[in-house]
Amino acid sequence: MRSKVVIALALAVGSTVAAHAWEGQRSPQPVPRPAQAQGHAAIRALFDGYVSTKKMPGIVGAFGRGDAPTLFVSAGSISLDPDAAKAGPDTLWRVYSMTKPITAMAAMMLIEDGKLKLDQPLSDIYPEFNQMRVLTSPDTSLESVPATRPITIRMLLTHTAGLSYNISAKGPLLKEYERLGLLPGAINAAVEAQAKLARPKSLQDFARRVAQAPLIAQPGTKWSYSIGLDLTAAVVEKVSGVSFERFVQTRLFDPLKMRSSYWTVPQSEIGRFADNYLIAGTTLTPLDPAKASAFTQPPSFPYGGAGLVSSARDYDRFLHMLVDEGTLDGVRVMKPQTVRLALSNLLPPGVTFQGVGGATGGTQGPPMGYGAGGSVYLADVPGGASKGTYGWGGAAGTIAWVDPVKKIRGTVMVNYFPADRWPVRSDVVKALYADSAQK
Repeated sequence: MRSKVVIALALAVGSTVAAHAWEGQRSPQPVPRPAQAQGHAAIRALFDGYVSTKKMPGIVGAFGRGDAPTLFVSAGSISLDPDAAKAGPDTLWRVYSMTKPITAMAAMMLIEDGKLKLDQPLSDIYPEFNQMRVLTSPDTSLESVPATRPITIRMLLTHTAGLSYNISAKGPLLKEYERLGLLPGAINAAVEAQAKLARPKSLQDFARRVAQAPLIAQPGTKWSYSIGLDLTAAVVEKVSGVSFERFVQTRLFDPLKMRSSYWTVPQSEIGRFADNYLIAGTTLTPLDPAKASAFTQPPSFPYGGAGLVSSARDYDRFLHMLVDEGTLDGVRVMKPQTVRLALSNLLPPGVTFQGVGGATGGTQGPPMGYGAGGSVYLADVPGGASKGTYGWGGAAGTIAWVDPVKKIRGTVMVNYFPADRWPVRSDVVKALYADSAQK
């Protein structure tokens, strides 16, 4: 039973790991002036072309500069059903790993509150992490040696804790993750039903089980995509004294008026929830239909690394807050210095981030570091993204980024596996440049 769960997760998610870093080695390059109300012909044509050639049922983009009104561009419908609703700013999409920046900002809020420290040992919060073991051959054996340093909050936020992921672990370690139920992510109702049999029933039980798994590298020595942000959610819950969902709702979603972001999609909102598809060749097969979606049932616990469903309008509001250094519509949710820290390169000394590999067709991008839950440009791109541009993507093709220097932000919502089946990330960049050139 457990093997079937892992196989299904690997098939649906494993081939899309590269999407989480916006195109493997390259991030979207925001343009100096994204398309506005009367000048978005290229992006409109791009989106219409995706739909007319049946590459996807629908797509929505949200692009903004400073405090000017957000430009929403959409095409197609929320599913292939003939009577499906049109895709739009309030359509609901599975954002998967775009959950990570939200979880990371929740942790940064606790750092701002003085309840947590960036370089605080995780064992201060969970003593179970006091004596971790590190594998000597992660792909082939469970032989291990003692960890030489503690895991810290910084390491959780930057994927440098030595943790792994069920979508990337191999051999005995994958079996160990499977045995412990370290499977924090939903694919569809059938896979979710099986995964729940192995998973812990709460974030706190999840944290304790993570402590039982060996590490793949000494803490603070290597970037490795991981369950670090799922564990961060447990930290936020324990340190804050309220459930993780409640913390995020009251500290982020409510003040930012993000009214379409859910861990469980209510039955009343299914009419605007997009289907998720599996693309084989050029054929789109329903993988997680909205009406029977895994996301319409409560998860085992809130997956801080991949559990959210959201809209282009909502995620744009989150990004707008980051661009404005913690405020939106006059409401402050984070201090400017907290946002600047979160969007800076937080990697431990000597650790580099080379992007998430995969057959994405991406080319080598600018040097990148890693901030709180997302990658960070370490240099300007001539005519494009500024040094400090921050963002991340999701396993079902979603994209989000902010350029804090040019005050530019962008969100693209689609839902299909594998995320790199079409070059949406690079196509969007080209279209935005084309529209900008027409001004």
